[in-house]
Amino acid sequence: MINGEKIQVSAAESTITGLLQHFNLQHKVVIVELNDEIVAKENQSETLLSNGDKVEIVHFVGGG
Repeated sequence: MINGEKIQVSAAESTITGLLQHFNLQHKVVIVELNDEIVAKENQSETLLSNGDKVEIVHFVGGG
């Protein structure tokens, strides 16, 4: 589950970093929560995703 939507990811996207690359968010300021725990940016490349994980991705959008 990613932001409340059931999404299938490939093996290449099975880390937080891979998932952010999939959504083209790797260069943006984001907060990632995995199963109700915030994942520190320095741990995102080694944090593996498993079937049934709940991921929330929040990124900031400017506007006026």
